[in-house]
Amino acid sequence: MLFALGDPVAFVALVVAFLLAIALRSVAMRFTARVVGLGDGAPPMRFSPRREIDPFGAVCAAIGGTGWGRPVTVDEVPRWRGRGRAAAVFAAGPVACILAGELIIAGYALAYAGAGLETVEPGWILRGGLGVLDYGAQIVLSLGGGLLGFGLLALIPIPPLDGFGILWHALRRPGPGMNWMRLWFEDKNFGALLLLVFAFFPTSYPVLLWVIDVLGVLFLRIWA
Repeated sequence: MLFALGDPVAFVALVVAFLLAIALRSVAMRFTARVVGLGDGAPPMRFSPRREIDPFGAVCAAIGGTGWGRPVTVDEVPRWRGRGRAAAVFAAGPVACILAGELIIAGYALAYAGAGLETVEPGWILRGGLGVLDYGAQIVLSLGGGLLGFGLLALIPIPPLDGFGILWHALRRPGPGMNWMRLWFEDKNFGALLLLVFAFFPTSYPVLLWVIDVLGVLFLRIWA
């Protein structure tokens, strides 16, 4: 987001999109857990930004344009009622954010005739590269792109991202390699460190944004 400071309107919209994505992820995961019978039976807690924002994820969002929320470990989502149900809980957050982003981008395509969607990349939206658009277009596209980028990043299958939970529960018997990833990427925070490095280097266009571009370009082009 810091790269978007040259476009204050886009910067504010990206900050709002990041906070909305964290809230939507939290709600979607809790709702899905209750629907599939994996809730703990306690009344749902009220959303708390202090509890759901991860410091490393917030730093990644600041330097790379998007980040992640509080890591949910595979130990928090039991698989005793089926691996599919547990995987669905981890998938709920990213999918909800991607769908919300797509709805907003679809609204942008209707309101602005898809201006720029045939050439813009998701990474450029996350860097605030929308200065040629008017303020309203910047706000809408930054909100949609921010939610989309958050959801796509979350699907990458390494801790602390939700994609690792999907991969873990997709496996019938997670082997030594998966436990090694948990030790180093989750317990020792190597995964967060790696994501932060990829969110910053190279500074001209970070690796993390290249990955999001590859994953997300079709989500923009379908509305062009």
